[in-house]
Amino acid sequence: MSIWVLFKCVGSLALLMYGMKSMSESLQKIAGPQLRHVLGAMTTNRFTGALTGMFVTAAVQSSTATTLMTVSFVNAGLLTLMQAISVIMGAHIGTTVTAWIMALVFSFNIDSFAYPAFFLGIILIYMKKRNIIGDFLFGVAFLFLGLGTLKATGFEMVDNPETKQIISTFFAKFGEPGFWNSLFFLFTGMVLTLCMQSSAAIMAITMILCATGMLHIDQGFILVLGGNIGTTITSNIVTTNANTPARRAAFSHLSINVLGATWALIFLQPFVNLVCHLVGFDRTMDTSTPGFVAKTSVVLATFHTLFNVFNTLLLIWFVRYIERFVCWVIQPKKVDDEEDFRLRFITSGIMKTPELSVLEAQKEIREFSERMERMFGMVRILLPEKDEKKFNQLFKRIEKYEGISDNMEIEIAKYLNQVSDAHLSDDTKSKIRAMLREISELESIGDSCYNMARTINRKVQAKQDHFTDKQYEHLHQMMELTNNALIQMNVLMMGRKESFDVNRTFNIENEINNYRNQLKSQNIIDINNHEYTYAVGTIYMDIIAECEKLGDYVVNVVETRMGTRQKEA
Repeated sequence: MSIWVLFKCVGSLALLMYGMKSMSESLQKIAGPQLRHVLGAMTTNRFTGALTGMFVTAAVQSSTATTLMTVSFVNAGLLTLMQAISVIMGAHIGTTVTAWIMALVFSFNIDSFAYPAFFLGIILIYMKKRNIIGDFLFGVAFLFLGLGTLKATGFEMVDNPETKQIISTFFAKFGEPGFWNSLFFLFTGMVLTLCMQSSAAIMAITMILCATGMLHIDQGFILVLGGNIGTTITSNIVTTNANTPARRAAFSHLSINVLGATWALIFLQPFVNLVCHLVGFDRTMDTSTPGFVAKTSVVLATFHTLFNVFNTLLLIWFVRYIERFVCWVIQPKKVDDEEDFRLRFITSGIMKTPELSVLEAQKEIREFSERMERMFGMVRILLPEKDEKKFNQLFKRIEKYEGISDNMEIEIAKYLNQVSDAHLSDDTKSKIRAMLREISELESIGDSCYNMARTINRKVQAKQDHFTDKQYEHLHQMMELTNNALIQMNVLMMGRKESFDVNRTFNIENEINNYRNQLKSQNIIDINNHEYTYAVGTIYMDIIAECEKLGDYVVNVVETRMGTRQKEA
């Protein structure tokens, strides 16, 4: 086989995979927010959930994208695991549309339409308001061109007797019906799909091999089953470090297709006979039969669709039992969320679409914001603590939280920078800029909390005089105002900004500023009256000033989230 033929084969697969990715991402950019609302609103029971998953996947041309959206909703508590399982089942049906697009390409020479699509796409890309549609057309063009080139390369390989003989002989070794041979093709489909990260690419390869006669159609059916399982492994790898609900949803994705492949292998011959009868395909026909290529691609697409339809219709009655099974297999991780740094929503692995990535980052920032409120609560407890052992333990916890806040800022910023490398809409770019500022201000809140704790610790270690009752009263009052500001910030972070009254935050900030000025003046008078030493007064005012700084950071977070700026006096 010529090295150039091999390069054409690999290159056409790359075109196909890139075309599918570009087309899917463009569709998600166009309809991303609407699809999220549909997923959240139309999953009231398992049947509507399956229909929702089917239509959403057909719309975005990616079962992986639908699964990741579903997992994200489970993380946020917007979907139960049972609802997620039904959506994933429906996604398996929706993804079969891709196989029919391929069958169309194999039945007709529509790869020539790629060039007009390229031409129209480049015009729309340079029109700023239509660039996403241009990206979609480029994706379609690459898909058609990749499939067309792959088809031509496959027949070019067949024209070489030596190449055809080598490939045919290899597959003939596993051609006899039997458990181990079936397992070989199932495993091959899984591994190839996992390596390529695309079940669509495996479907295209299978159609080519079967259409050229190098692979028997029965073996092609089992490769398709293996590809169905392989495409689910990706989501399980991606969610390895995710929280328990996310890992359970991903594992249910794998379980559904493994169960489906099991019954399909047991009843393979009757099921294949049914598919061939519906299409009018004779498994004994050879490549010389008129229409063999078109019928081969159609029968594989039909098998793919009917398998997923039957599997969903069968397993949808056992959703509750699948849920129990995945909950039994995936046990919660024994990790103390309070004391250990671990991002809950952002997971390592394959990057999602920008729409999903921004959603995950927003939820992680909410978690960050809640941590900072808890950290300030520890500082309030530290202030009056007299027991040395308890004081030291609490101070170490605050130190640990300060390290967590630094790590969270770095990791979220790193993730957002990765997202920003993608082709983004102006709205998404604006969201990312706002989120980067939010995490910077939240980290500054953590610094302020730690600075207060260090100031209190410095006073204790130096064994200086205690604060007077009046000072304690003023400190508690200032900390109460600061805590109210943090509570208001988290009300905004956890809710919708349309219903948030930003004036409450500004009013609290004004109270903090006025109270700081009042205490500053009073502190000078009290020192002059020898009510406490200058050193104690300095530490006292350091804590007061740090509370005022913290209040400023809170205002900055609120303004960034609301998209407003308070006019300076």
